[in-house]
Amino acid sequence: MSENKNPVFPDQVVPLFLTAFVFGVVAILLLSEIHILNFFVFAREKIVPNLRLGDVLIGTTIYLKTSIDFAIYIGRLMNKFPGWKNRVMIEIGTALGNAAGTMAILVIWDLFREVRILMALMILVAALVLFRLAEEGLDHVKDQEGKYTFHLFGFAEQFEYWLSKWNRAFAPVLNRLVPKLNVNDEGKNTLKSLFWLSFTIPFLLGLDDFAGYISLFNVVNIFGFGIGIFLGHTILNIFLFLSPKTTIQAVKNPAISFAGSLAFVGLGIWGIVEAVKLLGG
Repeated sequence: MSENKNPVFPDQVVPLFLTAFVFGVVAILLLSEIHILNFFVFAREKIVPNLRLGDVLIGTTIYLKTSIDFAIYIGRLMNKFPGWKNRVMIEIGTALGNAAGTMAILVIWDLFREVRILMALMILVAALVLFRLAEEGLDHVKDQEGKYTFHLFGFAEQFEYWLSKWNRAFAPVLNRLVPKLNVNDEGKNTLKSLFWLSFTIPFLLGLDDFAGYISLFNVVNIFGFGIGIFLGHTILNIFLFLSPKTTIQAVKNPAISFAGSLAFVGLGIWGIVEAVKLLGG
C-alpha cells in the first residue's frame, strides 16, 4: 500500500475534524440509548451511565486489540478510494457502523439479561466468536510462509492446533457470525455506495466485538466501556488517516497478536463458565 502525500488542508484537516466530531455524536447517541432503555425499566436494574477512566481504558484497549483486520480493511478502502471526500465518507460510515453494531447488542443484552436461558445462549455464542478471533489473530504471528516467528517451546503450535480443532467443530455457526473483510472491486465509486461499504463491515464487527465481552459487563460500567470502544475506533481512524501503512504494521505486531489471542481464549472460557452458572442458577 503506497502512502500518498496529500495537502494538509483539506485532505488531512477535514477528515481529522470529522473524526472527533463523529466521536462526540456517537457518544451522545450511546448516552441517549441508555436513558431510553432506563425509561422502560420495570423489573431489571437500570444502567448507570458512569464514566470511569478505567472502564474507558479497558474498552479502548480491547477494541484496538480486535481491530487488526478492521485496520487492514479501512486501509484498503483509503488506498482504493483516495481523496478527502472519500475519506470523510469512510470515517462517517465506519464510525456509525461500529456504533450501530455496539448499540444493537446493548439493546439485546438489556432486554434479555434477566432471562437466564437467553442470556446464557448469548454469552456462549459470544465465546465462540472470541475463539474464532483468537485463531485469526495467530495469522499475524507467522511469517509469509506460515511459520511462527516465535515458538515458545512449541506452545504456539499446540495452542493453534487445539484451537483450530475447536473452531472447526463449530464452523457452521461461526461462519455465519464472523464477517469476511473484503473490499468489493466492482460497482460505481459514488459517495453513497462508499458510505454503505464503509458501514456494513464495521456494523457486523461492532456486533461481534461488543457481544464478545458480555461476560465483562458484571465488572465494568457499560457506558464507559462503550465510550472506550468508540474512542479506540477514533484513535485508529486518526492514525490511519495520517499513515495507513505504518498503522497496519503496528497493529499486526506478532507479540501483541499472540498475547491478544491468549486473552481472547481466556475471556471465552470465562464466558462459558458464566453461562454455565446462569443455567445452573
